[in-house]
Amino acid sequence: MRHQSPSSWAVICVCIAAVVHFALGFSIEFSVDEAHYALYAQHLAWSYFDHPPLVGWIQWPLVTLTSSEGLIRLIPELLWILSCYLVYQVTLEVHHLIQGRNAGYLTSALPSPNTCGLMAVLAVIAAPIPHVLAIGLLPDTLLIPLSLGLMWMALRWLIKDHFTLADWVLTGVLLGLAGLSKYTAAFTAIALLFVFISAPRKVWISQAGFWFAALIALAFITPVLYWNYVNDWISFKYQIAHGAGSSWLWRRLAAYIGVQILVYGPLLVLGAFLFLKNCLQTTKLALLSLLGFFVIPFAIFTGLSGGGGLPHWTSPAWFCLAPFAGIGLAKAWTAQQHRLIRFLFIFQLALCFIGFGFVLSGGINSDLVKSNPIADLYGWKLAGEKAAQLSKANKASGIALQNWTLGSRAAWYARPTPVFVLDDRQDQFDLWFGKLPKGANILLVNWSGMSFSPPIRSKNGFEHCAPLESLEIKRLGQSLSTFDFSLCSNWQD
Repeated sequence: MRHQSPSSWAVICVCIAAVVHFALGFSIEFSVDEAHYALYAQHLAWSYFDHPPLVGWIQWPLVTLTSSEGLIRLIPELLWILSCYLVYQVTLEVHHLIQGRNAGYLTSALPSPNTCGLMAVLAVIAAPIPHVLAIGLLPDTLLIPLSLGLMWMALRWLIKDHFTLADWVLTGVLLGLAGLSKYTAAFTAIALLFVFISAPRKVWISQAGFWFAALIALAFITPVLYWNYVNDWISFKYQIAHGAGSSWLWRRLAAYIGVQILVYGPLLVLGAFLFLKNCLQTTKLALLSLLGFFVIPFAIFTGLSGGGGLPHWTSPAWFCLAPFAGIGLAKAWTAQQHRLIRFLFIFQLALCFIGFGFVLSGGINSDLVKSNPIADLYGWKLAGEKAAQLSKANKASGIALQNWTLGSRAAWYARPTPVFVLDDRQDQFDLWFGKLPKGANILLVNWSGMSFSPPIRSKNGFEHCAPLESLEIKRLGQSLSTFDFSLCSNWQD
């Protein structure tokens, strides 16, 4: 094993991580987002309220064949493996560009490209949050390899200083698929354009291939534009409001930066710092322009985080930073600076395995802990099946919950029973199942992890709600949560 090449070690490490992902993927139920996007596949459409359609389209073949969470999770796992492969290959190309352009990076002291690629992959494997995206399919899981693919095409442009027609077509396809994955792919497109603009010669703007690539990308996202057009642009309106968040606070910005470093790991930050320390003053603008694939989306999301933001939104950016971090870490490693790198790698892996352990155990329920977020991953399958049975037995119009994050799992595990979300917020459930009809009788599900009082009001609620059953969810002997089922009658809107 000592004599394995760096590329072999990279393959071995990726395979070990994949085995861990498979074990977790077959052990836990769908999260709220996974269930929501699996429902996309069940209700195929040109686009959806929350996101563009690719996250649903790509799952459709498996969802039509199986309901097994583990098998459906093969898709994000393959995308994660592809992302690790692209990180490795992009690192090799960055290494090639540094040496080929003689950027003044002390190329005689530069480690081998395979060593740099291994370090980049290890930095990704040691980052906690990418493992979540490897197990559960989110739009970001799709956008990561597509962003790396576009970064690779940018590298090809910088190395060759021109594109063939096939290169332009591939670039257009990658841009189109990215646009079908998530609206924030626009930031990746801006980063690609920034690379083109940074080139000394702007020959691309007069090439037919460039405009052909733009037309291909536009053709790919036409379904999203058409769907929004016929639905009063509701998806764009929602995402603009969602991205803006609530009132802007400095403490949210500080917390977001801290969480980013924690969940993506100080190893990536250290590696990027070491890279810049050695080459910032001597590297040509062309190479540094590639950092736009990290800087542009990260700066935008961080700037918006004062109003609120989720840590996984920056995942594509961090993967695009990994090649630079890998080169910086490899150079430090060959300079015998082992101790800090080894410590951070072990520390981050320990965080990952602690997280895996919490997920498998069901977390901790204690009076000292305000809430147990892991409890959200258990019990929904049993509750959904029970709700479907009770709804049918009591001849109800379907199932009702009082928050959309609860509705996703209920709709997936109780399918094809209609699920209604009783709130004032317009969402995807309104498009799938419509509004609860006036006078309807419904099975109301209340989960102890996000409990609501039954909406019993004279003018805009139910006339009456009668408790039916309760379902306690346990994991390894500890009680995680409780589902209460009630039959509510005569909905008044």
